[in-house]
Amino acid sequence: MNNDQDVKSKIPDPPRGIRAVLWRLPIWLFRLRLGFLMGHRMLLLTHKGRISGKERYAMLEVIKYEEATNTHYVASGFGEKSDWSQNISKTPDVTIQVGNDKFPARAERLSLDKARAVFHDYNQAHPNAVRNLAKLVGYEIGSSQEDMIAFLDMIPVVAFHPTPAKD
Repeated sequence: MNNDQDVKSKIPDPPRGIRAVLWRLPIWLFRLRLGFLMGHRMLLLTHKGRISGKERYAMLEVIKYEEATNTHYVASGFGEKSDWSQNISKTPDVTIQVGNDKFPARAERLSLDKARAVFHDYNQAHPNAVRNLAKLVGYEIGSSQEDMIAFLDMIPVVAFHPTPAKD
């Protein structure tokens, strides 16, 4: 089995049931107007369910922020299995809230080369964070650089670009 298959077999499923409740608790910080406590490190994504068409919410860690364009970059920790990632693939027009600022945005999945560049910047700013976050969601990454690259190549990176508000 090659490294790519090895890493794919280790990708955990997103939490369901009671475990999902714990992952969703930070959403209440935003609902209680305490989003400012997160700064630009976390955002609340409001997106449309691909099947139901209903509003859905996800709390996501920002791995890069470009102040000049107000663009926020996030990684899908559960890869293609995460509902929010699948939903924005169908309907990329979303709303994000960062701190107490809420605005419309368009989701763009980055190419592999751009995603690698974003992860490189993230690793420079937060050494060891990728390994720690991987453990948090249930990944097991080997100790080699090749294992890390194979892991990162499986994680989609999405840019949220602000769009003009619709009237």
